[in-house]
This record gives sequence, structure tokens and C-alpha cells, in this order.
Amino acid sequence: MSTQLIKETPPQLRMTKEKIWTRDFTLICISNFFIFLGFQMTLPTIPLFVEQLGGNDQLMGLVVGIFTFSALLLRPFAGHQLEKRGRRFVYLLGLAIFVLSVGSYGFISSLLFLFLFRILQGIGWGFSTTASGTIATDLIPAKRRGEGMGYFGLFGNIALAFGPSLGLTLVGTISFAKLFFISALLGLVALILSSRIHYKKQEPVKEAPKKWDLYEKTALPPSILLFFITVTFGGIAAFLPIYTVQKEIPGIEWYFLLFAIALMITRTFAGRIYDLHGHRAIFAPGAILIVFAMILLAWLPNSLVLYIAASLYGLGFGALQPALQAWAVQSASAHRRGMANATFFSSFDLGVGVGAITFGQIAHIFGYHSIYIASAVSVLMSILLYYTWIGKTTTPASE
Repeated sequence: MSTQLIKETPPQLRMTKEKIWTRDFTLICISNFFIFLGFQMTLPTIPLFVEQLGGNDQLMGLVVGIFTFSALLLRPFAGHQLEKRGRRFVYLLGLAIFVLSVGSYGFISSLLFLFLFRILQGIGWGFSTTASGTIATDLIPAKRRGEGMGYFGLFGNIALAFGPSLGLTLVGTISFAKLFFISALLGLVALILSSRIHYKKQEPVKEAPKKWDLYEKTALPPSILLFFITVTFGGIAAFLPIYTVQKEIPGIEWYFLLFAIALMITRTFAGRIYDLHGHRAIFAPGAILIVFAMILLAWLPNSLVLYIAASLYGLGFGALQPALQAWAVQSASAHRRGMANATFFSSFDLGVGVGAITFGQIAHIFGYHSIYIASAVSVLMSILLYYTWIGKTTTPASE
């Protein structure tokens, strides 16, 4: 009887039983945790470092923005190198550059050198994150890609739960130099772990390379949507700690912790919803939650509202990011997954960079609260775009 039942099980149901948690997938997840922890510790503290070096709001935005734009410019090249030189080479190179650049912050005493090393860090970050997302995609069974990417992203979210709070706490007790050395050491741990991964051998690419191959066409719809959403992240990463100080509202460390906890909660089920029902079941609810979070930040009368905004933002972003990434790589051929991930993360970088630089100007003229009004408008534009263009031209299924 049991043998007959197994034989009669539909193939698609049997495929969903394929194993996600292999040795190599576990290693890439843990490596991702350490590199994100090192990065997240610097995320809210770099603007404070700029302030210590004599910079203003506009320079803070530029320092955040130059990092993301350098990562953005290198991602297409990283995508090509993933197919040409292999996942291992690109990932280890990116991690090594990240470690060296962040460690060098400990010796910086001028804004000029900070700009230069932020560009170098962006290059390392662009290489490493494009590679890690592609490696994870390679290791996850196709029919469980949304679920698997949710788990993969969960490790970055755990780092986000502790990284910003840990960085802000440490910078109050130790020097910036020691903080940056610790961040670099965490990146070194990621480098050591990633060297133990058994990388899949890449099939030779039969297609002739295009002269201006800068993006993967099939990944554009979710990547464009991501741009309008991650604009909000630029405003939070660069200015929220200073905004709360200006309004004399305590608890910014708890904001990042609650944000990350909410991210982790949604990542346990949102990817599976995407696998079963596609992006239509995920996008609008997640985006609406982010809009409400931005409106609350623009208002921000007390710590309670700050915490509610953190939770809503985490729930929305935690649902959207892995679903959009799975969507981005779903239609790409196997040898174009590197470029699909490069396109996806390029939009992420562009959104954060445009947000940080633009919001630096907006805050200088209109005040910090205006950042989050503009952020809400940006997410509303993504919803409008989805329903007037993307929602009508793509299938509701995830394939």
C-alpha cells in the first residue's frame, strides 16, 4: 500500500521534499551571517564617524551613497566573473577586499580617505553579496527556491538583529578604530568558512558574450520594484539614529532589534507563500506595511511609535526581499543566475544610494521628518507600477 501511494504522489509534490539544508548550504548561510554582522555593525556608526571627522548631513549621505554606488558599478562585472571565473573566486575575492577596507577605517583621520576606502568596501561588498546570493541559488532545489532564499536571508536578518545595536553600544565604550577592527575580524571569519564550501562546477557558457551585457532582462521587473522599496533603507541607515537624537527619543538600538525580529518572523513563512502562490500574494501586503512604517517615522512622537514602525517595516521588508530575489532568478537560465543576482542587487544598491544622497539634501532643507514622507511616496510608486505594468504582464505563479 505505502509503495503504491509513493508511486501515485504527483512529481511536483515529491520535488518539494528535496533537501535544502545540505552541508554547503549551511556553510554559505553561516558565512553570510558573519559578513553581514561585520557590515551591520558599521551601518549606523559610519554616519557618527563622519560627524566626528567634521562632516554634516550632506556628507553623511554622500559617504553612505558612494559605498552603494561603487557596489552598483561593479555588480555587472561580478556577474560575468561568476560565470567566467567561478563562484569561489568571486566570493573569496570580495570577502578579502571587504576585510581589508573595513580594517583600514581604523587608521583613517580624514574624510577624503574615508571616501576612498568606502569605494573599496563597496567593491568588496558588491562582489561578495552577488556571489553569495548566486551560490545559495545554486544549492537550493528549484521548487523550494522561495523558501530556501528565505532561510538564506534569515541569517543576514539575525546579523541585522544584533549588528546595528552591537555597533552603537560598542561605539559608546570603545574607539571607532577598535569597532572597525572587530568588524573586519568578523569578515575574516566569513572568508575562512567560505573557503570550506564545495562549489558546484560551472558548465561552459556556449553563448557568445555581448559587448554591453550589464543586466539580466528577465530580472528587471522585480529589480525595478526593489529600487523603489530600498530607497527607504537609505533614509533609515543614514539618518534615523541622528533623527531620534534630535527628537530626544531613546531606543534606537531597540528599533534595529525589533526590525530584525520581524524580518525573521516573516522569512519563516513568506518564502513558502511565494512558492505556492507567487508574487501576487506577497507584494502588495508587504509594500503597504512599509508605507505605514514610513508614515509613523515621519510622525514619531515617542519610542512606542518607533518600535511599531520597526516591526511593520521588518514584516514588510522581510516578506518582499526574498520573494523578489526568488522572482528575479526564477526565469533566468542556469548560466545567467549570476547576472540575475547582479541585476537584483544593483537595484538594491541604487535604491539605498539614491535614497541616502537625495535624503541628505532633503533633510538639509526640510528636516529629517521629510525623509520618511518621501520614502512612503516611493513605496506607493512601486505599488502603482506593479499594478499598472508588472502585475498585468506577469503570471501569478512563481515560475
